[in-house]
Amino acid sequence: MIRHTAQEAAPSNPRQAAYETLLRIRKEGGFADRLIDAELSREALVGPDRGLYAELVFGVLRRQGTLDHILRQLLAKPMAELDPQALVILRIGLYQLTCLDRIPESAAVNESVNLAKLVTPGTSGLVNAVLRNYLRRRDSIAFPAIATHPTEALAARHSQPEWLVEQWLDQLGVVEAGQLAEASSQQPPLTLRVNTLRSRREELLQEFTQQGIEAAPCRFSPEGILLAGRHTISVLPGFAGGLFAVQDEASQLAGRLLGVEPGERVWDACSAPGGKSSHLAQLMDDRGELIATDISRSKLSLVQDNVRRLGITSVTTHVADLHQPDTFPDGYFDRILLDAPCSGLGVIRRNPEAKWRLFSGDITRLAAVQKIMLKNAAARLKPGGTLLYSTCSTSEAENELVVEDFLLHHPEFVLENLNELFPAWSELFAFYGMFRVWPHKHGMDGFFAARIRRI
Repeated sequence: MIRHTAQEAAPSNPRQAAYETLLRIRKEGGFADRLIDAELSREALVGPDRGLYAELVFGVLRRQGTLDHILRQLLAKPMAELDPQALVILRIGLYQLTCLDRIPESAAVNESVNLAKLVTPGTSGLVNAVLRNYLRRRDSIAFPAIATHPTEALAARHSQPEWLVEQWLDQLGVVEAGQLAEASSQQPPLTLRVNTLRSRREELLQEFTQQGIEAAPCRFSPEGILLAGRHTISVLPGFAGGLFAVQDEASQLAGRLLGVEPGERVWDACSAPGGKSSHLAQLMDDRGELIATDISRSKLSLVQDNVRRLGITSVTTHVADLHQPDTFPDGYFDRILLDAPCSGLGVIRRNPEAKWRLFSGDITRLAAVQKIMLKNAAARLKPGGTLLYSTCSTSEAENELVVEDFLLHHPEFVLENLNELFPAWSELFAFYGMFRVWPHKHGMDGFFAARIRRI
């Protein structure tokens, strides 16, 4: 992999920049959106090249499963024996040929070969042969039949891990699992939450329209705005003035489901990066005591930056480990939000690199931790107080089963039926009274929440 010292210039070729980012994710991990932001901040890429770079990184990660399925039919040897650098270049080239109509086929092939000559010269002939082989054989590329092999078919067509497709098939059946798999491989919209302490949604929508930015109100969240296309957040009108925060509509609704009131003592137990903390403070009219905690001190700086930009004063931050039972005194809070660390299966369209790192065993491990965190958080709730347990996972093991296990062992708590508390949002709730939204059904991130009251 090419590494740049402080004195070396970042690549000005979007394909080379995408190659380096994808290879880094493959070898070292990291979050694609943060690596992309860091690369773009170096300003070596200009004009349309900036958009192409981001498209290649996110696109390859979202479609990696499908790209690899095609490559296996084009390669003369197993993919595991392929040079890792050549594999990344082949994915970038094949993504352009299969998904980007505006790039000429000859350019996609030639630029991939040139990139191979630059970073791994011994593989340039292979790259050229495989991509040209695809152009000759693309009409004969085979995919499994959904009727006989639904797991393999949905995984290959919609670029999802087979273990995850199996989980969705068990939960939703073939038709809906296919719709979810497809939606989870698409680019999601950019969703904003208006800071009603400083502005109104109508005013911000008007400002976006005047600036030529396509924007529309969210269907359910009264503070939500959807923006079409890709945007640099920091240059959007109103960002510097703290008029909005970036937050998916499902996450916005979670804040409202907790039902906070001005003057209450509220705990956001896993608060970073601060979207829900700032929303809760906003719903409390910035009056009361809102304690935002996280196990990571560095992540709390994100919360502080967030609330400072939005002009919020009621939020204080503290480092706290929710694995420990004595985080705060028993019965200390009126309301608690526990947005538990989870697999993130509901947001893989935003963080596509995550689906290639996770395995089914990770879900079991995470659920065990979530049970401990829910038990310790709930003990800090006052009698009559409410707790909202939420995740951005689609897995029942991290959601319903965690809540059911908690209620079974803690009879002093009861589940509140959200259908009764928020009848206008009934289509967002399951029959058993918990919040369940899906990308393919509601256009939001996959999200879960259950509201629990201490008797």
